[in-house]
Amino acid sequence: MKPKALNKLLSEAGDITRFTGKFFKEAFKPRYEFAELIRQCFYIGNKTLSLVGITGFIMGLVITIQSYPSMQAFGAESWLPSVVSVSLVREIIPVITALICAGKIGSGIGAELGSMKVTEQIDAMEVAGTNPFKYLVVTRVFATMLMLPLLVILSDTIALYGAFLGVNMKQVVSFHLFTNQIFEKLSFGDVLPSIIKSVFFGFAIGIIGCFKGYTTKNGTKGVGRAANSAVVVATFVVFIIDLMAAQIADIFSIT
Repeated sequence: MKPKALNKLLSEAGDITRFTGKFFKEAFKPRYEFAELIRQCFYIGNKTLSLVGITGFIMGLVITIQSYPSMQAFGAESWLPSVVSVSLVREIIPVITALICAGKIGSGIGAELGSMKVTEQIDAMEVAGTNPFKYLVVTRVFATMLMLPLLVILSDTIALYGAFLGVNMKQVVSFHLFTNQIFEKLSFGDVLPSIIKSVFFGFAIGIIGCFKGYTTKNGTKGVGRAANSAVVVATFVVFIIDLMAAQIADIFSIT
């Protein structure tokens, strides 16, 4: 990496760190913008609900169909619901949902705040006596942290139904037997880590989208650049968090 590019990367990392520090400083000080928080939760959930549901259903169906030949080769077709459910709930669905939200929500937040920045609406809020950071940034970050775990749970449910249909394309399994096979292997220890890391996914997506939008420069050209950069950086950070979560889970499983 060239020294100039490295300096730019480190400088942006420092700016994001300071921005995150300001978030924690402002997040728990009154006044609290509950109305805006609820509005952002509804907006985020409504914007991504259909896409997350469709993607979860397709992933459950496809993973099941593709896993069947391998399981059949080892004579372990009866293990298919258990294996697919664990892989979906622990890894596939949380990451896919986070990537969808990085694309839809991260870019949306970056573009929205960026347009407000270049049209001086944020400056106008400061003049009017409103804290724009608390009203715009804190509410959006908390909304992504709250909604992403709920979207993951919803997508898990739909994906498992897709897996049920996928199993029945290859063999006849009743819904009661399918759910019993799932919960024989799927434990609370599989579900909880996926929910916890989805909270961190939501935090990363929200804080990066807000940072990119809140610090936009160079007019309307900068707005598009902020939206695109928010998606790229948030996607990269999601993978980093997922890797760290896998390592931590592995350590606890060993101990």
